[in-house]
Amino acid sequence: MTKSRLVRASLISLICFFALSFAAACAVQQLGQSGNVDPTLDGLPPEFQRLLEVWGLLEGEHINGGKLDPQEVSDGAIRGMLDALGDPYSAFYNAEQYKIATQDLKGFFEGIGAEVGIRNGLVTILAPMPDTPAERAGIRPGDIILEIEDESAEGISLMEAVNRIRGKKGTVVKLLILHRNDTDPVVINVERGVITLISVRINMGDNGIGHLRIFNFAETTNKDLLNALKRFEDSGGTGIVLDLRNNPGGLLTSVVDVTSQFLEDGLVLYQIDAQGHRTDWKVKSGGKAKEIPFVVLVNEFSASASEVFTGAMMDHERATVLGGTTFGKGSVSNLWVLQDGSGVNFTIAHWFTPNGTLIEGEGLSPDVQLDKVEDGSEDVHLNRAIELLRKQIAQGS
Repeated sequence: MTKSRLVRASLISLICFFALSFAAACAVQQLGQSGNVDPTLDGLPPEFQRLLEVWGLLEGEHINGGKLDPQEVSDGAIRGMLDALGDPYSAFYNAEQYKIATQDLKGFFEGIGAEVGIRNGLVTILAPMPDTPAERAGIRPGDIILEIEDESAEGISLMEAVNRIRGKKGTVVKLLILHRNDTDPVVINVERGVITLISVRINMGDNGIGHLRIFNFAETTNKDLLNALKRFEDSGGTGIVLDLRNNPGGLLTSVVDVTSQFLEDGLVLYQIDAQGHRTDWKVKSGGKAKEIPFVVLVNEFSASASEVFTGAMMDHERATVLGGTTFGKGSVSNLWVLQDGSGVNFTIAHWFTPNGTLIEGEGLSPDVQLDKVEDGSEDVHLNRAIELLRKQIAQGS
């Protein structure tokens, strides 16, 4: 069954699904005073003439016509254009929102530290970042945010949710949360803080197995991975459980770099754009982990770039994948900055695994399907992955 699509972004990173490719673009001429607008709209379909007609009517006949803000009206027109696409990943950001959307490239921001998305029309927590206000407050993956500051969150856009939850360090945001599998919602007050983005973390076990968590695919992920691999080597490690659970994705260039550390050659993925053009993303030479035995752990919140990595490992038969079927977000969204500092993003292509599997909508089924378990002190799935990896190492496979 096709999984419900997720309009995914993040309180820690609104770029988690975007293959960021910033470029100047003027999607539509800004509507302003009728005397300042080219009435011919050269180069655009004749249907766009209606925009000018409506603006003229509003300005001249609406009861508040003399008070209309051309910026707000044009913002609304752009949102309407994107809504008409039926693209669940399209969005418009005004100049202030655009700054928020790109702020996380600096490596930190002020907020609660949780990945969020819109699923079935509801604001859903994908994962709290480790050691953040969200995690410390008891927010969990799969939580649904019903209200933000006593106002319903049902039906609001992803950007609106982010704007309402983010805020200055030391301030508090009140959330009405429905925990997964619970029937009664609870109020959680979260004090915002400065969130430092963590991309990679490795913990070495006594048995030589490294638990390598990749939380997202950011600009620094490949560098952080190399540092983690150095620690693994210095510790005399024998194998790695590469954990992509709750990883919402990130930069395409980052996942290509990371995937290349584990493969000899071949394709990482390819993409097909609206014109049917194919672009291949190939393995880069010089990988540092090509000989390290490892398994991959995923779940239903492993998405986008993490699915690219997983698909490459499966198609190259490089590692066994355990866990649950991944999310199924395999489309490429570009974020474009407009001339006034606002921005738009929308889908421009679909991703395919090296063997041609379409990720979008379906997700990837792991080699070893693990049953869902209730939250507890013991990480059953991690233990299962370690057990399988130790057997593979003993068998020399």
